[in-house]
Amino acid sequence: MTEPIVPQALTNEELEKQILPETYQWALSNGLLMYPPDFQLTQAQIAPFTLYPTPIARKNFEEAIEVQQSFNELYAEISRDQGEHWLSQETEKLAHSDEGFTGKLWDLYKSVRNEGIAQKLRLGIFRSDYLIDKNIDQIKQVEFNTVSVSFVGFSTRVGEVHKYLNDSGAYGKSSYADKDIPVPTSVQEMTKSFADAFQKYDALNDEKKIILMVVQRGERNVFDQRIIEYSLQKDYGIRVIRMTFDDIISRLTSDNADKNRLFFKETGDEIAIVYYRTGYTTTDYQNEQDWEARKFLEKSYAIKAPDLLTQLSGAKKIQQLLTDDNILSQFVKSENSRRALQKTFVKIYPLDDSELGNIGKKLAFDEPHRFVLKPQREGGGNNVYKEDIPSFLSTIGESKWDAYILMEIIDPLPYENNVIIRGNEIFKESIISELGIYGSILFDDEKIHFNRNSGWLLRSKFTTSNEGGVAAGFGCLDSVVMY
Repeated sequence: MTEPIVPQALTNEELEKQILPETYQWALSNGLLMYPPDFQLTQAQIAPFTLYPTPIARKNFEEAIEVQQSFNELYAEISRDQGEHWLSQETEKLAHSDEGFTGKLWDLYKSVRNEGIAQKLRLGIFRSDYLIDKNIDQIKQVEFNTVSVSFVGFSTRVGEVHKYLNDSGAYGKSSYADKDIPVPTSVQEMTKSFADAFQKYDALNDEKKIILMVVQRGERNVFDQRIIEYSLQKDYGIRVIRMTFDDIISRLTSDNADKNRLFFKETGDEIAIVYYRTGYTTTDYQNEQDWEARKFLEKSYAIKAPDLLTQLSGAKKIQQLLTDDNILSQFVKSENSRRALQKTFVKIYPLDDSELGNIGKKLAFDEPHRFVLKPQREGGGNNVYKEDIPSFLSTIGESKWDAYILMEIIDPLPYENNVIIRGNEIFKESIISELGIYGSILFDDEKIHFNRNSGWLLRSKFTTSNEGGVAAGFGCLDSVVMY
């Protein structure tokens, strides 16, 4: 294998003199920003990112790209569930062990299903995340995200800043070939998918339809989201409005006489797509009003990105079950496609009373250094790693273990020659990188209307850090240089 490109070694003093001013000013000029904790609207800080792109082997990158549409189709197929099929049966079980979150989402879905699903079209905005196992030189899936996938906007921006530094000569003798540092096309690809789904929505008046983005209270990652919003307005003339769950009932109205169409009270515009950038963890639902707001949206005729069932398909328990070939083959008939998907899987155990679950329980206590324990949560900071697993399981009691899955640790290749910029600080430490591939798919119970790759994202973190969430403070944004 060709060795990865290594930038020239620069001291911190040289970095400050040569590159950092250019880097900071590009980031500020182009909105590579986040709000700090307890922010005011006029105060923002540069998002954490790497000074250089990080080497990824071309064959690993291409393999991740090639398998994405198969993953899109798999999760769409799982989500085509009318209440009697596999996903419903498995979610019903999971709801009993995770009553506070999965259980409430499931109850919400059943309530809406019983009243009648108004909109059959569903928009999947997905991201499949991988680490490259250094022992076998193979991409291995960390997780498949079906709701509120982040950094579509910033994946393009950080690729652009690295290309700018390269093209401007800031890297000096370490300049890369253009073909080796591709800028992610995530913004263009994802906004096209939103626009195409938007056109499929049959509004009462096509001149008065809009997209609703539902966001977290106190959202710090606004600028990443706004890049999508502004691109939709600029490139397609599509207006996006933003609301938290607090706003839904008071600012929207539903026409119960006509398919539960959803309208923005202030302008009379019809909501064509509800795009969730919230709703993926317990803290997003602070009271019953928030759950009612989610139900109100779910009952509507708007296309959801995602609807409740598609969101539930992304549970860690579902990821674990799909590693069983007998289950996977129910949804993926092509043997070649199944093999491509299975190459990315690691061993994942349940912690229930099944035969495999009993093996998992034993491994959790006998060989915890090989595993990470994952609950049905997103957003970073939720997992339990290695030697901490036995004491954690002992603390929560065995009756709650089946709400978790035990996943084999992936052993990634560390990279020693990058620099992380975090505020006014720079860090030259060993990092590991996680490659995320975006996908988008518009489907209903009968047909897939489109199925696409929609760009990519690289995130890196110190090798000493278990968690990798950028917004949660564990990692940083990065981009790819091929070798």
